[in-house]
Amino acid sequence: MATDPGPVDKTANRRAVEALRAGVPNRDAVSQLGCHHPGIEAKFDSLLGTVTKSLHESTPLRGILISGGFGSGKSHLLQYLQHHAIESGYACSKIVISKETPLYDPAKVFRAAAAELRVPKRSGSGLTNVASALDFGSKEYGKFFHWADPLQSHLAAQFAGSLYVFQNGGDAEFRDRIVRFWSGDKLVNAELKLKLRLLGQGTTYPLQALPRAAELAFQRFQFASRLIAAAGHKGWILLVDEVELIGQYSFKQRARAYAELARWMGQLDDSADGVFPGIGCVLAITSDFESAVITAGKNDKEMVPGKLNASVKDEDHLLATRAERGMRSAMKETTALGQVTAEQVRSTHERLAEIYERSFGWTPPPLLKEPQLDLTSVMRQFVRRWITEWDLKRIYGATPNVVDTPLGQSSYEEDPDLELDEPDGK
Repeated sequence: MATDPGPVDKTANRRAVEALRAGVPNRDAVSQLGCHHPGIEAKFDSLLGTVTKSLHESTPLRGILISGGFGSGKSHLLQYLQHHAIESGYACSKIVISKETPLYDPAKVFRAAAAELRVPKRSGSGLTNVASALDFGSKEYGKFFHWADPLQSHLAAQFAGSLYVFQNGGDAEFRDRIVRFWSGDKLVNAELKLKLRLLGQGTTYPLQALPRAAELAFQRFQFASRLIAAAGHKGWILLVDEVELIGQYSFKQRARAYAELARWMGQLDDSADGVFPGIGCVLAITSDFESAVITAGKNDKEMVPGKLNASVKDEDHLLATRAERGMRSAMKETTALGQVTAEQVRSTHERLAEIYERSFGWTPPPLLKEPQLDLTSVMRQFVRRWITEWDLKRIYGATPNVVDTPLGQSSYEEDPDLELDEPDGK
């Protein structure tokens, strides 16, 4: 049977099929396939409410850590949550931990979050979409402008000073540089001082040297979350994928990454740099990470605090405490995706068949056999197998014999290429 899908419908559905074929779900795929994890959706909805509430009550951030095997659908779920958050009125950034964005480096994590930030009803990404939507006469902006004062926010005066220039007369090129500063780039104090002096504010904002890169990153997170709220959004959601890369870091990097995991799980609410009103976080990690890295494998549970506490440096003792909190979150606070069920397989097959038909005008055959499941079954293998079978049958007309190969597993061997040479500048 053949149908004739319209060109717009066909394009959107083909994008979905090609993304699923590659194992990298996009917005088209997740919006049509949906999500099979109602429990996690409920937790996420609760998190959204907490994020909005925190803007008014200055409560600490909260995080959700989800776990699953390789190919179990963690990335699909994060993509779905991003779509859901944006549709619900939140700004959202999906961050993939990598060599360029190591979890232990707050400055690089912020840069990635700012670059990947997406907001409702606007295409593209980045803080420019947020800044361009500011209404300087709104009540929300007025509250934000008052909060940004260094005596109120305790942030570097460059944030309030640049905000004043952005609002009151900066030329287009300099306003763009201000947004880049908010997004993680450098800003020369002398240039900002000149702009403020020309606006009659030469002594209002005492511009001193900016703090170190990590502290500046935390200030940028605080400023950006309030900026996002001032632009009319309900909050800022961070979705962090491939957290298991921690296992490939060197010892000190792993300790710092565990400390950052504790931060984004809301376990550092007793410190000034652990409270980020208006931000919520969902992180994804492999289900074998605990046994392979924290306990039986690398035994970080014992080794990390042991080596750090043996140091004579107070900063190492603080890092040990925070790293322990991060490891405890990874062991005690994860929400597992669970094993795929036969009903989920059948439901996904039906939805995917509809997408495929709208893409190519060719109707896939029904799923005749009961899905054969075991503890290693993951949805990605089913999906890619079906698409391959349908391609061969549609093009060649023969019933194919497709052989599955096991999906790759996570590696937790230390990788020297992930070493950080120098911390980011200001």
